[in-house]
Amino acid sequence: MATKKKAKSTGPATSGKAAKKLNGNANPDRGSGTPEARDTARHLLEIEAIHCRPDNPYIFTSGRASPVYIDCRKIISFPEARAKIMAHAHKMIEKTIGWSKIDVVAGGETAGIPFAAFLAALAKKPMIYVRKQPKGFGRMAQIEGELKPGKRVLLVEDLATDGGSKLVFIEALKKAEAKVTDCFVVFHYGIFPQSIEMLAAAGVRLHALATWWDALEAAEKHKYFDEKGLVETRAFLEAPEKWSASHGGRPPAPRPLGR
Repeated sequence: MATKKKAKSTGPATSGKAAKKLNGNANPDRGSGTPEARDTARHLLEIEAIHCRPDNPYIFTSGRASPVYIDCRKIISFPEARAKIMAHAHKMIEKTIGWSKIDVVAGGETAGIPFAAFLAALAKKPMIYVRKQPKGFGRMAQIEGELKPGKRVLLVEDLATDGGSKLVFIEALKKAEAKVTDCFVVFHYGIFPQSIEMLAAAGVRLHALATWWDALEAAEKHKYFDEKGLVETRAFLEAPEKWSASHGGRPPAPRPLGR
């Protein structure tokens, strides 16, 4: 296992260079470099939401192989980490969007729902959630909660890889005559440019607290990955498709509906 609690690393420094914030105009190849991003990454490592396994890569639904895996859902079970991460999120959204420009917070089914609830409570905003497809009975609703036409909606999810699933939620919200110009995630892979490009084509900016580059920097600084974990993770982040192909991964579909 390359993920260790405070594992010692004797290898050379591998921290990524800081880049612009993920505000829709970001360089998707590097982390944000903000104190909030670094602290978020550290908390994710502390609660073991981030795993590194280069000798036995994870195979995702897209077919890609990866030496690292993240489970943002674990945040909900750790009150202290959750409070700090959500405080960072609340502050970031105020800086990059402005809470005065948001009428409703929407959670994407299912992982985005708790984070939307936490943020809506902090910002004292109404909350709704959006299903991946309409439920098959009753009102056949795809959106739960009250959403009036013309409301400015912030879509919230736990993470984004290539951004495909976000388009499903955005389409549902726009069909309900909502205005959707921004999407927030706790964690963005930061290595697939199409995640920003696909949302930008729909008129939506992607905002994220942290990326894999932030996680790699924190894993090295706080010694959570061993040397091989650092080396293989960096190799994956710099050339994900190449790393995947050489470690048993399959080429993804032309337009995979990932997260």
